[in-house]
Amino acid sequence: MDETMTETKPTAPFAPFEWMLSARYLRARRKEGFISVIAGFSFLGIMLGVATLIIVMAVMNGFRKELLDKILGLNGHILVQPLESPLTDWKDVADRLSQVQGIRLAAPVVDGQALASSPWNASGVLVRGIRSDDLNNLTSIAKNIKQGSLEGFDDGQGVAIGRRLADQLSLHAGDSVTLVAPKGAVTPMGTTPRIKPYKIVAVFEIGMSEYDLGFVFMPLAEAQAYFNRSNDVTSIEVFTTNPDRIDAFRKAVTEAAGRPVFLVDWRQRNSTFFNALQVERNVMFLILTMIVLVAALNIVSGLIMLVKDKGSDIAILRTMGASQGAIMRVFLITGASIGVVGTLVGFFVGLVICLNIESIRQFLSWLTSTELFSPELYFLSKLPAEIDIGETTAVVIMALTLSFLATLYPSWRAARLDPVEALRYE
Repeated sequence: MDETMTETKPTAPFAPFEWMLSARYLRARRKEGFISVIAGFSFLGIMLGVATLIIVMAVMNGFRKELLDKILGLNGHILVQPLESPLTDWKDVADRLSQVQGIRLAAPVVDGQALASSPWNASGVLVRGIRSDDLNNLTSIAKNIKQGSLEGFDDGQGVAIGRRLADQLSLHAGDSVTLVAPKGAVTPMGTTPRIKPYKIVAVFEIGMSEYDLGFVFMPLAEAQAYFNRSNDVTSIEVFTTNPDRIDAFRKAVTEAAGRPVFLVDWRQRNSTFFNALQVERNVMFLILTMIVLVAALNIVSGLIMLVKDKGSDIAILRTMGASQGAIMRVFLITGASIGVVGTLVGFFVGLVICLNIESIRQFLSWLTSTELFSPELYFLSKLPAEIDIGETTAVVIMALTLSFLATLYPSWRAARLDPVEALRYE
């Protein structure tokens, strides 16, 4: 009897017999089917929780990155506005700003509201007067021309409009669009609206519906005449090499301007939008973490039921020489296996979906005959997903940690089981 006990007693943690017994407990017989169902739901819960967390975080990151690229690709990182006097010296100020280290573009602009109309429709737009060289340096516009060309933009009286605006007005490159500004010529009868047709020389598509529908670019000199500007500009849009270090440029820009100016950076102009996006992202993370937590609690309930069901087996193992540590490790392996496999499968499912999310969206839209991702609501024309390695690793580690912690109490209960009590009524 002593020799048998010596042979069956494990000599090292996580011995082969512990793995074998754990694998046996994970396979259900007919009478143990309910316990297996709980283990299956725990696995599915952790898998879906991890996959959903990875997908949602990737989509939120993609939203932020895409919107940031679109917004900063079209609008200046620092907006330089005049103080005390109009910006009539904009040429000299723009040249000085361009010399500042880290400033890649200083573009004088004239902004004004207008109504763009055609014989078929009309829409309110923001007209931005800009020099041809500056417009060509805005890669978000210059590299996304779908119709026409920006060549000779300064020479004529043509305008560049967004693809969505062109579709709404049923216009193409070469057609004419009529712009109506509320402030036009001053007459004895008062100020009359200014109405003037312009030829469309180019149609661009940034991919952000708000900009593709609401922006019209006009040569700077023509915009000054159209909006009654006396050789001055509304502001100077300054583009830097690193928007995240915008504070480092503020002092240099103020000094280089050489005149009283008021600076507004991109964070101030879009603070409400990006703060709301960050809050939504954090709330979604907390909500979806609950899915993983519920799945971990399912592991606890499943293991507790397994310990109760295997009470006599545990007692026999103890009488044969198995230590409390060996029993605890058996149930640790059983519970942790569900969590580890569920987490890894969830990770790969989330990764595959993130890498093919736009194709999946298009397929589901085709299958349901509905538009699942409306550009008018979400600002972007396609569903973005940006996987953050650190964030994904944190999700995986969190799921593994919760799964491991969920196994501790049931495993401790199994190890503390008294063999005498367990076998009393057998």
